[in-house]
This record gives sequence, structure tokens and C-alpha cells, in this order.
Amino acid sequence: MLPNTPTPPPRAQRTLKTPVEYRGVGLHSGKEIRVVLRPAEAGNGVTFVRTDLDEQPEVRAHGNNMRARERRTCIQDGRAEVYTCEHLLATLYALGIDNAMVEIDGEEVPGMDGAATEFVRGVKDAGVVELKAQRTVYAVKHPIYVREGNASLVALPGSGRLTVEYHLDYPARNGAVSHTAQTVGFEVTAELFEREIAPARTFVFEHEVEALRAAGLGKGAGPQNTLVMGPHGPRDTQLQWDDELARHKVLDLIGDLANVGVDLDAHIIATRSGHALNRHLVRQLLDAIEHEQEQSDGPLENGLDIREILKLLPHRYPFLMIDRVIELEGFKRAAGIKNVTINEPFFQGHWPEQPIMPGVLQLEAMAQLAGVLLLRKLENTGKLAVLWSIDKVKLRGAVVPGDQLRVEVETIRTKPMVGHVRARCKVAGKLVAEAELKFTLVDA
Repeated sequence: MLPNTPTPPPRAQRTLKTPVEYRGVGLHSGKEIRVVLRPAEAGNGVTFVRTDLDEQPEVRAHGNNMRARERRTCIQDGRAEVYTCEHLLATLYALGIDNAMVEIDGEEVPGMDGAATEFVRGVKDAGVVELKAQRTVYAVKHPIYVREGNASLVALPGSGRLTVEYHLDYPARNGAVSHTAQTVGFEVTAELFEREIAPARTFVFEHEVEALRAAGLGKGAGPQNTLVMGPHGPRDTQLQWDDELARHKVLDLIGDLANVGVDLDAHIIATRSGHALNRHLVRQLLDAIEHEQEQSDGPLENGLDIREILKLLPHRYPFLMIDRVIELEGFKRAAGIKNVTINEPFFQGHWPEQPIMPGVLQLEAMAQLAGVLLLRKLENTGKLAVLWSIDKVKLRGAVVPGDQLRVEVETIRTKPMVGHVRARCKVAGKLVAEAELKFTLVDA
């Protein structure tokens, strides 16, 4: 059993004090890549900027942007794709860096030493700054379980922090691999991560190398960054610990869990899991967080009540489509609620015998929540967010009286006087509408 620890008090969000640069070769692409981590404002999260592409598209490290890729973590948003980012994300999570702009001139984060030691060193040298916003913490309250074949992951209620157990078990394989079983358990603190987890290196089994190369992977892998495991142990080097393979699996898992976007108070038990199953757990955790927010009628810790909404928006009854904002992440993301009742004035004339909320009003709810997000910026005080264009609209389901419409918006790009967001509407977790909206900001 891992020892219990007291629940830590809420902490301030953090970012880097100064930029830090890394250069290296991608483990899979074999390309020379430059990465620069820069400070970012509260609520920004960890956002990658593809400086090698036209218009420098961005992708945020978040579960909604995770994509399936073989043997690596990938996040993608439109043209912006970044993979093998798990070691860097694990470092930022463990060292408490919540907000950073990560400029990268290629699609893959460099492998460096095949672990996270160099990432840790750079972040520590850059220093940390606390910001004037609290870091969100999610405490798992009920078991969350995912499984594929003989691999499983379970998230249990924690003891105030993130703790992780990993059970590694590779069966013997025709003389190519001897039976390998390792078990490790850690409380994820900055000090322990640096000392016990970050140095654990990427590994591959000798019999897998040819197939990986044939699949176009591992072009940048070599003795300097990858353990090649044969029937009698690693080739060309020595293990740092007898259980180094399991420790590296913990490193990968922390990097994937960082995409939940909050500090986790949970105990994670992993058995034979990899990136694919980790991604499914991230999705389940995000669904649990969303469900808990929808069910909460208590005071808002990180949202806006109707009085605060009225201070930001010019809309009034009967055209105000947001009842409350339940979640705000700086100027990057917001979630709000619209309770749909039979007393809505539009139901009197829109199919009164079969009342369905018009799709255009779902779009209006998205636009109003986007306005809240944009108009919170000090520089936009006294302005109006005027809808400029609507794109990629999809209406996927009916919204009827009694439904609670959850509206989500996420910033794609902001410039002076212009905002571009992606928006969704959901009912009971089911997507019912989505669109991309652009605004121009004008003087009120």
C-alpha cells in the first residue's frame, strides 16, 4: 500500500519564468527538431505552436485532441499535429507547470535521452512563476475502469495527490524474450519524479525492431535514447534499475494523464497498459468531470452566475441563452448551461405541437458563451463581440423541453479585434450541435 498523505491546499497556477529551448532528434521521425517553451497566461494550458506551418496553427494538450497513433502519444487539431509529447507533458505536470506555449518546428517532440531527465533540467533552469488563478483539482470519487484484453486501468479515490501503481508483465516469447514482470508504485511529486521516474528510458524488444522500422517508426532510435531488450537483458547498455521498464511505463502514463488538464487526486492502478488504454482513461476522466459539473447545484468556484453574465453580455430576456457559466479556463475555454423549458417563448411559434429548440438558437447560445470568453479580457472592456462568420455547422440531435443544454467553446485563435472559436452543444453527454465561429470586436 502507498502511504496516505494529507490533501494539499489549493495552489496557484504556474508558468515558466523564462523560455527554455531543446534541440534533438525525433525517436520515430528521425528529424532534427527545435522546441522552445515560453511563459503563458493563466488558463492557457500547454499549447503547442507549429512554427514550421503556414499561419502557425496551435493544438492544446487536452484529451479532446488526443489521437490514436502506434506506440506514442499524439494530439491534433486540424493541421496542427504533435506526437511523442508524453515525456515533455509528464515533466510539466510533475513539476507543476500548468501554462506554457510550446513552439515546435516539426511534428515530433525530440526524444532527447529517451526519458525526461533533460526536460526536467531545462524546466528547473527556467524557473517557475505563480499566477493569479487557482489550479483546478479533480478528486476521483468512484472507481473508473477501462480494459482491453489483458490490459486494464482503474482510477480509484486518492489520498490528496496522484499516486500510480504499474504492473508490467511480458510473457516469454520463443527464446526472444524471457518472462519479464515488474511492479512499481509512486506518489507523483516533483522531487520523486525527477529522481525515480524521469531517468527511466524508452525501450523496445529486440524482436520488434524490424517490424517497427518497416512501419516507418524508430528512425531516430539508438543506444543513446532507447533500451533494446533481448532475452538476457538490454543490448549495449545496463539498466539503471531492475524495474526500469515499469518506471518508464509510469512516465508515459503521467504524460498521458496530463491531457486531463487538471491536477488529479486519484490512485491509478495500471496493468499492462499502453498509450491506447491511457487515452481511453483520459476520456473517461473528462466525462466524469463533465458529469459532476452538470450535476452540481452548489456555488461556482470557477464560473459565472447570471448576474456576472449580464455584466458582460448585452443580451436580455427573451434572447439571453446562457443561464450560468460553470467552467472557465482563462481565455481559452468555457462551459455553460442553458436549461430548456416549455416556457421558452420560441416554443409558442416553433412547432408548438412538437416542441424542438431551433438549431439557430443553439448557435446563438454558442455565440453568447464565446462572447463571455472573449469579453472577459481587460483589453476588450467596453466592446461587443459581433458574429462575423459561422463554419462547419452540424446539427446532430433534437433539443426538447426538459433538456439541459451544455455549451462548450474553445479558442482556436485570437488577435486584436478578432476571435475564432470552436463550439459544441451537448445534452446528457451526447453531442447535438457543433460549429466554428468568428467574431469581430467593436466599440459598444
